[in-house]
This record gives sequence, structure tokens and C-alpha cells, in this order.
Amino acid sequence: MPSPDRSSDAVTPFHLNVPEEELDDLRDRLSRTRWPERETVSGWKQGVPLDRARALVAYWEDGYDWRRCEAALNGIGQFTTTIDGLNLHFLHRRSPEPDALPIVITHGWPGSVVEFMKVIGPLTDPVAHGGKAEDAFHVVCPSLPGYGFSQRPKEGWPVPRIASAWIALMKRLGYARFVAQGGDWGSAVTTAIGASGDPAVAGIHLNMLVVRPTAEDLADATDQEKASLESLQRYMQDGNGYSQQQATRPQTLGYGLVDSPVGQAMWIYEKFREWSDCGGEPENALSRDEMLDDIMLYWLTGTGASSGRLYWESFRAFGSDKVMVPTGYSMFPKEIFRASRRWAERQYPNIIHWNELERGGHFAAFEQPELFVEEVRTAFRTLRTS
Repeated sequence: MPSPDRSSDAVTPFHLNVPEEELDDLRDRLSRTRWPERETVSGWKQGVPLDRARALVAYWEDGYDWRRCEAALNGIGQFTTTIDGLNLHFLHRRSPEPDALPIVITHGWPGSVVEFMKVIGPLTDPVAHGGKAEDAFHVVCPSLPGYGFSQRPKEGWPVPRIASAWIALMKRLGYARFVAQGGDWGSAVTTAIGASGDPAVAGIHLNMLVVRPTAEDLADATDQEKASLESLQRYMQDGNGYSQQQATRPQTLGYGLVDSPVGQAMWIYEKFREWSDCGGEPENALSRDEMLDDIMLYWLTGTGASSGRLYWESFRAFGSDKVMVPTGYSMFPKEIFRASRRWAERQYPNIIHWNELERGGHFAAFEQPELFVEEVRTAFRTLRTS
């Protein structure tokens, strides 16, 4: 992997070629896994069941091909550049359509840029995928600081700092006017981009929206709003232990994640099951290869601790900015929290697109790429000539 150029505003091509000895080390570690006993209840109530963990790891050791993913990432176009003292990795593909709209798409945890590999082609070249030339985008997908092949910060990099870096990145790439999209932490970053007041930002689209209802909202909640609140309450009681650990003790957690590939894998695999629209079976939503591609971006880069620190930096102020730019929202049914439009309009008063879909979950672009692409196209269609 090339050394970053820290001397200028250079944008440097990044060719990924993981040394074979790192892959050999991974297989060796997997073969020597020290397994716990099986869970004492049926199903996933205590986390990933032992038999499911063993099956995934057996495939990872003997059936998974990292070079396939590596070649796909290289084929999209990877680059690095240094902004605000940090070397940042990003995917960048320009559309063949000269009037394409630039877009920056941001992942979250436990995601990565591999979430977007299935949507970059349709977004950049819609004609080749059965769409219309006027819906084309120039696509930029950065890796969050401390995630994937972006540098691990040695100081605080909260969401507003990331948003500022993304705006600088888009301008550095020559995009004087652009839109932004995100889910999970990408939602928080995209919200901050939209709230920045920078005239280059034409609008945003979110596939996760976190808003806080008022006491008055709760007093006259609709049936749909009550269902959303009940879902959120279940998450707070039984599903957010990972966030509390990463928001309070990411360093302690990181020792296990960075040292043990099985520990890192199960920390993520559980969330693919919990947050995707999979009917309780993660492989119904994503293939083992797809899940392992994402896991590998944490394992190969040793970012189990650094990725968790974003929770330490920003979890308690997640997506709290008011956004005046045009905003689109796509609500996938298995999202962790499903906001109502009247709650959202206080924080996002300029909503130009709101759609509630029938399938899909937290990892929208990964799980339902066709629906995701159509939502992004529709949300930004009116902003192309304004």
C-alpha cells in the first residue's frame, strides 16, 4: 500500500494489495480459535450461536476469497488525500455523463465502503443499468476516520470535523456544488454537512433519521409512532450494549477485536442479523462473502478500537443539528428507529422526499441496492438544475 503524501493537497491513487503473509496469518489465527462453550438458550438471545459462528469461520478459513473483493475495490477507483492532518481513503468514480450531480455517500458502523459497491455502477452510469442519463451522479465514498484504510486519528475527530473534511474533499475533487447521502454514522455526518451552511451543499438524503420527539409528541402519538417508540425501547433495553461499550470503553474493547479475527467477526455478524431485513437469518439479506468483505475491512486494518472511538466522540450528540437545505428520507422497514414525518420536520423543515418502503433494513445500499438507487435518484431529481 502506498505511503500517504502529506506535503500538499495531492489526491493519490490507492492500489490495494494485501500481502499474502497477512492472509496466511488470518487463516492461522482462525485455525487456532479458542472457542467458548455453546450458549445456554436456543437461538440468538445470548448473541451469535456457537454453531453459526463455527460455520462462518470455517467458510472464512477455507472458502472465502479476499482477492475477489480487493480486485472489485481497485476496479472502482481508490484514492487517498490528506485533510486537516489526516490521510483519508475514498472510492471515487466519475460518471460518463458530463452533467452528472456529484454526491458524497457516507457509511457507518459496522459498515464500510464495501456497502456501496453494488450501487456505484447504477448511480454513475444509469444508462448501462436500465436508467436515464439525467439521473447520473459522480460518486465519492470516503472511509470514516479510523475506519478501513483511512488513517486512525491520534486526537478527537467528532462528526462536525468529519463533515468539514468531507466538504473540503468534494471541493478538492473539483465539485463546487454537490449533494450528500448517509445512514447510521453517515446520517450524522450527512446531517452535519447539511447544517454547515456551506453554499456548495445543494441537499441531503438519509436512510436513517434520528429525531427526538417532544413531550407533546408522546402525549398524542399515532399508532405508527407508538410502534416506532416501542421498537426503540426494545433496542435500548436489549440491543444497544455495543454502543455503550464503544461510547465508554472503546480502548478496552479494541484489544480483543484487533487481536482476534473471530471476536471482530462476531461483533459485526450479530449486527447484520439484528439490523437487516433477514427474517432472523443474516444470510437471507447478505451473502457470507458480502458480510466477510465488510468484516475484512476491520480485520486487515486493525480498526476495532479506532472505529469504536467515534461513539466516544459523538454518540451523545448524534444528528442534533438543524438542517435547512432540501432533505430526502427513505424509511426502510427494519431500520432501528423509524421517525415520523411530523417529528422530523422540526429538525429538517425542508423535506422534499419522504418514502416508506416495504423491504430492507439498516444496511440499505447493501441489502436492497436497486431500491436504494431509485430512492437516491428520486430524492435529488429536482435539485439538478436549481
